[in-house]
Amino acid sequence: MSAQVQLNTRLFNSRLRLIIDAWVNAGKNDDYTAIADADALLLLAGDPAGEDEPTRKGTAFQTWLLGYEFPSTFILFEKTRILILCSASKAKILTQIRDGNPPIPVEILAQAKAKDPPTNALLQFTEAYTSHLRVGTLTKETHTGKLVDEWNRVMSEAAQKPELVDMAPSVSSFMAPKDEDELKAIRTAANLTSTLLAHHVAVKLETILDREAKISHEAFAAQIEARLGYGEGENAKGPDMRVWQKGKGLNDVDWASTEFCYAPIIQSQSTSSGYDLRSTAESSADDMAHKGVLLVALGMRYKGYCANLGRSFIVDPSKEQEAVYDLLTSLQAELLSFMKEGVTGRDVYQHAMNYVKGKKPQLEKHFVKAVGHGTGLEFRDSAYLLSPKNSRKLKAGMVFNLALGFQDLEDGGKKYALHLVDTVVVNADKATCLTQGVKSVKDTMFFLNQEDEQAPKPAKKAPATKLNANGHASPIKNKTAGGKVLRNKTRSAAQEEQLHSTATKIVEHQREIHQKLQSEGLARFSEGGGGLAGKEGKTWKRFTSYKGEAGLPKEIENMKIFVDRKAQTIILPIHGFAVPFHISTIKNVSKNDEGEFTFLRINLQTPGQLAGKKEDTPFEDPDATFIRSLTYRSADGHRFDAVMKQITDLKKEVNKREQQKKEMADVIEQDVLAEVKGRRPVKLPEVFVRPALDGKRLPGEVEIHQNGLRYQSPMGSQKIDILFSNVKHLFFQPCDHELIVIVHVHLKAPIIIGKKKAHDVQFFREASDVQFDETGNRKRKYRYGDEDEIELEQQERKRRQLLNREFKSFAEKIAEAATQSTGDPLEVDIPFRELSFEGVPIRQNVRLQPTTECLVFLSDPPFLVVTLADIEIASLERVQFGLKHFDMVLIFKDFTKSPLHINSIPTAQLDDVKNWLDSVDIPLAEGPVNLNWGPIMKTINDDPYAFFQQGGWTFLGGTAVNESDADDDSDSESDFQVEGEDSPSSESADDESDYDDGSNASEDEGSGSDFDDDSEGQCEDWDELEKKAARADKKQVENPKGHDSDDSARPKKKAAPKAKVNGKSKGRA
Repeated sequence: MSAQVQLNTRLFNSRLRLIIDAWVNAGKNDDYTAIADADALLLLAGDPAGEDEPTRKGTAFQTWLLGYEFPSTFILFEKTRILILCSASKAKILTQIRDGNPPIPVEILAQAKAKDPPTNALLQFTEAYTSHLRVGTLTKETHTGKLVDEWNRVMSEAAQKPELVDMAPSVSSFMAPKDEDELKAIRTAANLTSTLLAHHVAVKLETILDREAKISHEAFAAQIEARLGYGEGENAKGPDMRVWQKGKGLNDVDWASTEFCYAPIIQSQSTSSGYDLRSTAESSADDMAHKGVLLVALGMRYKGYCANLGRSFIVDPSKEQEAVYDLLTSLQAELLSFMKEGVTGRDVYQHAMNYVKGKKPQLEKHFVKAVGHGTGLEFRDSAYLLSPKNSRKLKAGMVFNLALGFQDLEDGGKKYALHLVDTVVVNADKATCLTQGVKSVKDTMFFLNQEDEQAPKPAKKAPATKLNANGHASPIKNKTAGGKVLRNKTRSAAQEEQLHSTATKIVEHQREIHQKLQSEGLARFSEGGGGLAGKEGKTWKRFTSYKGEAGLPKEIENMKIFVDRKAQTIILPIHGFAVPFHISTIKNVSKNDEGEFTFLRINLQTPGQLAGKKEDTPFEDPDATFIRSLTYRSADGHRFDAVMKQITDLKKEVNKREQQKKEMADVIEQDVLAEVKGRRPVKLPEVFVRPALDGKRLPGEVEIHQNGLRYQSPMGSQKIDILFSNVKHLFFQPCDHELIVIVHVHLKAPIIIGKKKAHDVQFFREASDVQFDETGNRKRKYRYGDEDEIELEQQERKRRQLLNREFKSFAEKIAEAATQSTGDPLEVDIPFRELSFEGVPIRQNVRLQPTTECLVFLSDPPFLVVTLADIEIASLERVQFGLKHFDMVLIFKDFTKSPLHINSIPTAQLDDVKNWLDSVDIPLAEGPVNLNWGPIMKTINDDPYAFFQQGGWTFLGGTAVNESDADDDSDSESDFQVEGEDSPSSESADDESDYDDGSNASEDEGSGSDFDDDSEGQCEDWDELEKKAARADKKQVENPKGHDSDDSARPKKKAAPKAKVNGKSKGRA
């Protein structure tokens, strides 16, 4: 243990010197009057406090002095020495401060271990303690534990006891001014708290209000707390980096030293106990109200140091509520300029009260009784309350929790409260806020969507455009924002938009989005600067063949090459020794026959290899000396044949196993499904599942249980369980224009179904006539004609409507059950078919359909589900005049993921795709050629900060609208001719290697109709056109170099399209 814990002796010496100096000069400083007459100071520590208990002052003092908490340790401070009573194991650690040249001697009295004979350590400590007349200690603290019980027994038998005085005020004065190391920890805690508020709490709260989601205060608080991780053992989840990576300077946070000071406090007007502005308040089990005032309070601790903030959110605020909130923000700014070195806590409170009286005297009786308190290792230091009775002076470096608020206010007959809480640090001339964000009116106030209003709201009250939980605006809900919380543009802005054309709006909007993307990229990677490759890249994998010589197989005695499949090791004889080489160290094996001898060469993995997939394999010590290869000679060629085959087979087997392990790395093992008890679960019968289970294809049924879904196969033993906590998206796709009706579940982490992993589970039922066999119906059998067909169509339409209603209702029940189970709102997402477009994402042409939060293809496997919030930018490629198709590449915010290529989208849908991308706030760019994204992403991952410093995504060419169609028209013909004549294969080879489907698409374009509308404009029929094409092809064969002369012989208007087609097919073949 002593080897693991390193004490900071320099810090201990400086803080001990501060204590001794303040104690010696206590008579001259009012902050230390409590210990002025004390002969000694006693700090007791028993067993550790429970996790739910606040940090004790004694524990904070001990941690501040020693850097760690030492339970069951007594410290007696004297002006000439320090005595420490502790266990033998702690004594080994504390010898570091004894030998670290302290200002006064440190004596350590170690108690004996249980098996050793007892020592007189406790007796020595007691004698030193009882020799003093007055001793300062923390009189209000009580301790438990074996050492404390023994101490109480000894003290009860002592003949003489010193007088005890409370040293708590002086201990607070020791710790109140923070040094630079402490301020750094508090700034990190404040940064964590601010990031959590801005990038999770405010976004989630907006989503809950927008969707009117039913969730309790307690459940919402638990969701917030889970951002730091939850669970234990194998099921433990780490911090949610999707939230934390949005904060600045949080790349090097020690998450093990990060925790909440208290459970987040969420209050609304539906809280049964009413609003409570104290930090000891708790989130109730009542459901959150979707109107009125909502109070949020968060406190986080980093390396023991606390930061805290509180905010008020108001839905549809009245004029009075807005005025009161404005008063809070202006009061905070006033106090920040007033709080400086030399001001007392009483002065701060009185200045705040006078400010309130001057602005709104009627609010004086509603003002809080104290405007804050000191904070640090202790969340609330009562010695530094900012209250009317505290005369202690503020000093530079002190940190306070500045908590302003009004309580018991009334609006429309209902009581409410408002607060504004931040962590501030006092400087020589003013105080500054360490916690930031979500403070302005536009961030904290929500307005109802009242369409019947005659006059619009003032422009200053109109918040920014409403975003979904995924960060992008819905293409359909953009204007009504769920019908409740309106974060839309004012009517005047809407009128201005009508004056702009669609293309102009896209350009302007994209310019804003690109600027925002660039600034966010710089902020996201500003700290540390290094690339993602270091974090996500390969690491050295340790492997062990045998634990010792005893583990070697007996076959080594004959000193021959032996392949040990069990240990995955090849044992090679080297200079009379059997040397094991793990299969992972071997690159490959080769065999050569020279005369009567056979040579076996074994090549090993070494740094600096320039070829192969493992060129970037890291080594623990690349500067060490490596053996690159070993060569053996033998006259027995058959023996070497067998050895080579064994080594090669073992290598293949290990590689295959590693590949399977890598594929299954992200698969999770779900918790146990909690079945519904006391009633029958809600079921959807007669549905098929994809991926299909083993055995005969038969329909089963889906059941909704307490914490998930269960698909039960009619085969009996086969079932699929899906927990709500693992559901990322829920889709319902109706059977309109489709053969099946679908409820589709997209998972956060894949699960194993059968022997394969699955990211998606789909439940469907066929909607065709085959599913509804009406044989035996004599009316249908013998009636034919229009009437019968109309009747059949009506029946088909009715069946489809019933199917849609049944599946949609079931999907909504799943969403409701999931929301109640996890507390995280889950909504049914329905594809917008009117926004759909065709493309080739996975080797087949399919119809891709946007939803509110995703881009999906659900009709057939393999499925495609792309979350819009995960997209960094969309690059539209092969956008050229004359081409019938273009490609779209989606680059994800996680740069380690490969970009998604959607090829062969019809050019006729280019504007629709651009409008959709722009409507969901995805940055887009256009280019005439396909880019090789492999090397591009590798460069970005190597140093993303440098990438954004050099302009980021501007290399793609910016926004989406062609500035000059005429230029494209004039250039396109010559471009294609150059490709066809000078470089027929170079670019096409690259395209084919990276985009198989893209090359196929281009071939389709070239093999389509050779004549466009331009030719039809000449009023020539097809026979005539085909004859001309045949003559042209014949001339091409007879005179392959006469391209220009052929063109000159033809009429110009007919030559242009022909040249384009030829050039295109050659350039892309």
